[in-house]
Amino acid sequence: MKTIYSPLHLGHSGHMELISGAIVPAFEKPSRAEIIKARLEKQQIGPILPPDEHDIAAARRVHREDYVDFLPTVWKLWEDSGRSGSAIPFTWPTRGLRGDVRPKTIDALLGYYSFDGGAPFVAGTWQAIKSSYDVALTAAGLVKAGERAAFALCRPPGHHAGSAFMGGYCFINNAAVVALWFRDQGAARVSILDVDYHHGNGTQEIFYERGDVQVLNLHADPMVEYPFFLGHADERGGGEGEGYNRNYPMPFGTDWSGWNSSLEDACGHLARYAPDVVVVSLGVDTFEKDPISQFKLRSEDFPKIGRRIAALGLPTLFVMEGGYAVEEIGVNAVGVLEGFLGA
Repeated sequence: MKTIYSPLHLGHSGHMELISGAIVPAFEKPSRAEIIKARLEKQQIGPILPPDEHDIAAARRVHREDYVDFLPTVWKLWEDSGRSGSAIPFTWPTRGLRGDVRPKTIDALLGYYSFDGGAPFVAGTWQAIKSSYDVALTAAGLVKAGERAAFALCRPPGHHAGSAFMGGYCFINNAAVVALWFRDQGAARVSILDVDYHHGNGTQEIFYERGDVQVLNLHADPMVEYPFFLGHADERGGGEGEGYNRNYPMPFGTDWSGWNSSLEDACGHLARYAPDVVVVSLGVDTFEKDPISQFKLRSEDFPKIGRRIAALGLPTLFVMEGGYAVEEIGVNAVGVLEGFLGA
């Protein structure tokens, strides 16, 4: 299996985040991708290739144009305001406040285009965002050209980014971009299978009223876990998308047995939908030692995920999302790929 990777992700480094009432070093850090890359090399999964350069047009297909235009300007606006460090949102429009008027200052714009304080910018953030996008589209091109599967080692991740908002370490929704790219390249239907611990709220929001992209999310119960405000089982899609969005919220402490029951049900719905290609939002923060998650999957469980996805018999693109137990992230993420390959 070929992997696409860019060292430009390293520019998104040294950033801080607002979490649990404190400004702390972000859990989403460069070592995540580097450890996965090292594990890929050790296990000889396949060649690791650089991405091709892509224009931003595919991002404009899933994100609002003004949002896409805003992202490359953030750091300059922040510096021009006389500040350094991490540009972190801290004010948001909410119930009773005007959210329909685009403000002018960088502090207000950061809030206008986000839903939490977990999408910070530093000097190299935009270059990392763009390289992650390029990685995803280049890997998608491999699958379109006939590869059984490919791995987009994206960083930063993407599944929390919606049509006009960032958050949860995510800026451009890579899985959504490639799903719609496959559609534009002739795929009649695409399924996104999101196995991250946290609900892919951005992906759901983007495709909620579409019937040509099925979205299946396995995640922690939003009544008690981030991102809180989407991910309930009764959210089944709207309009033309009715029936094509499925959520599998699970309680804290869920182990392989309970999680696998949800995976089996999701794979059944996916098979009946009969997509031309599967995009897997690959988060491994379901791991029992993950510092910001509450599931109990073990390292030996992750190859089972890959084997089940392989049994679908469909062209598959793996897009890297979350996973913050950095010492084990390589074993777990690559374990899914090894399971898929039958290794």
